[in-house]
Amino acid sequence: MADALFVAILLGLSCGALGRLLLRDAGIGWHIRNGEQMLVTHSIPHTDYFSSTMSGHRWYAWEWLYDILVAMIHYAFGLNGVVFYSAAIIAATFVLALYFGLRRGATLPVMLLLLLLALGASAVHFLARPHVLSWLFTVIYFELLDPASEERHRRLLWLPLLMVPWVNLHGGFVLGFLLLAIYLAGGVIEYFTRREQRQQVAKRIQWLSAIALATFAASFVNPYGYQLHVHVFQYLSDRFLMNQISEFLSPDFHGRAQECFAVLLILSIFTLASARRAIRISQLLVVIGAAYLGCYATRNLPTSGLLLTLVLAPILSDSIAHAKESSTMALWLKALLSRLDSFGFRMRNLELGLRGHFWMLAIFVLGLWACFNNGRIGSTQLLHAYFDDKRFPVEATNYISEQRIREPIFSLDYWGGYLIYRLYPQDRVVVDDRHDLYGNQFFKEYLKVVLIQPGWEKVLDRLGADWVLVPGGSSLANMLRLTSEWTLAHEDGTAVLFHRTRNPGRSLTRE
Repeated sequence: MADALFVAILLGLSCGALGRLLLRDAGIGWHIRNGEQMLVTHSIPHTDYFSSTMSGHRWYAWEWLYDILVAMIHYAFGLNGVVFYSAAIIAATFVLALYFGLRRGATLPVMLLLLLLALGASAVHFLARPHVLSWLFTVIYFELLDPASEERHRRLLWLPLLMVPWVNLHGGFVLGFLLLAIYLAGGVIEYFTRREQRQQVAKRIQWLSAIALATFAASFVNPYGYQLHVHVFQYLSDRFLMNQISEFLSPDFHGRAQECFAVLLILSIFTLASARRAIRISQLLVVIGAAYLGCYATRNLPTSGLLLTLVLAPILSDSIAHAKESSTMALWLKALLSRLDSFGFRMRNLELGLRGHFWMLAIFVLGLWACFNNGRIGSTQLLHAYFDDKRFPVEATNYISEQRIREPIFSLDYWGGYLIYRLYPQDRVVVDDRHDLYGNQFFKEYLKVVLIQPGWEKVLDRLGADWVLVPGGSSLANMLRLTSEWTLAHEDGTAVLFHRTRNPGRSLTRE
């Protein structure tokens, strides 16, 4: 089942029509170009060079290590390699969660049920971006913390070592601190509630505190030192940005992915209510924290779903195993639960006993070979990753490149990464999706333009934007069509490009 799950996720997210799913977000574009820039200059950026409005401003490229990795993959395998790599990380994360859950006592049917729900909840954030690495690190951190928190286990020493790459790969390293805080809080609560074991619990708290301090110290091994922590805190505590960025908004439970998470929440309540054995305080806090984070922001659904699965699967499996012994249950239901438990137990032992994982390795190597050959295996096009021209301004960008336009281009923030990918270094964008770089004041001005609020023309003047690229049916496009100062330069089914024709002191620059 581990091989089957890995292959299904890997091929499902990288091949055929679904191969475009991971490229729904263009942020990967500036990640690739930033990695290439670092490989050329042999230096990590501290100021911005992609934007005309933020050029030279302080920039925390906190995912610099991921950018270098993805740039190397892109150089060797193109976009097919970037998508295949991201799909492989996602697949490895869920397979690792399956293995950890089974090893912790979950039966295979229960583990697969919860894991598929977590997978469905994660679909909302299936993107080729560095956050998928935080999914993997979160699963590993939980597995290291949960059993080991009960004793002074040496494997906790892996936590500070793992923090070093995590803090340089993605801002989700904050989740590592959150998990450590949860298990420390659980230890403190146990200290005051389990008086007969206070001495033993106190030693565990001391050991975990030392590990937490070492992990915190390890997080300073980054190019920006403590300033990165301050910057991340300021970004995540910016109420305006958190209320405007879609992935930080609470999930809309009318969507399929959100419905999967809702089912997980319902199963969480049922599992905790039917538990036959005492649940550790730390595990209960993980469930509460994961449920809250998942309901707080859509981007947290994948990690929350994985944490709920890892905690609940062994408990639910144990409840099912004991339910068959109930004297008040109908005979046919007891027989059904007995067969289900027996089957699940046998499959669990079989799964844990298997070694080698030939198919997992074989399909991965085959996919790498396809990436090396432009997505082909023989005459079959196995992978064909590209940015969808219905979602991104592909034709308009071709026009900009062909006409050799060399002036800053105002566009939507979620198109900025694509424009950087296609046009840098010849062109610079006015804005892209690095919201922490631009800040809330800039985005208030940006929204004034996009929403055609009073003063929008003056904002474009201040930004020095004589070119505007927006969706054809947007409010801004309709307004510019009616404004004599702006001329339509290009139009296709996705985007329209306007040029300011009357702007004293500014002229069209072309090569």
